[in-house]
Amino acid sequence: MHMSLAKQAQKYLIEKSMMLVTAESCTGGMIAVAMTDIPGASKIFDRGFVTYSNESKIEQLDVPAKIIETYGAVSEETAKAMADGALQATSKAQISIAVTGVAGPDGGSPEKPVGLVYISIGSLDDDTLVFKHNFKGDRDEIRDQAVTSAFNHLIKALS
Repeated sequence: MHMSLAKQAQKYLIEKSMMLVTAESCTGGMIAVAMTDIPGASKIFDRGFVTYSNESKIEQLDVPAKIIETYGAVSEETAKAMADGALQATSKAQISIAVTGVAGPDGGSPEKPVGLVYISIGSLDDDTLVFKHNFKGDRDEIRDQAVTSAFNHLIKALS
């Protein structure tokens, strides 16, 4: 399923002459893998950041420490800062996907339960969008749903 969604995203990116950058936390690079599994990915994929720790979000994506301290790593604000930071980290990409969430099985809380995932689509041309999801299932299922949703949001933003 990811492959067909990645191919669809690639088609839109080629049509629009756009390059993609990814910033992934709970998905650990799964979006980048799906994009680069497709022949011709170098035409549309610039780079992928896997920023699993708070420090990596701050160091690689320039996410303000204050955002993480105030809202947490799993938040709308952090997802937006990740998407914006990924775009600022490269001169080639015009659109970004960022994902942060609680994939489980541990790490959840009543306020931020396992399955809570924020997906952000950043663009040089439009406002950065953030989508909140509450996925169900085990760790692999949650991560898989997050990747599928990220591609669906990207495709919608491009179409």
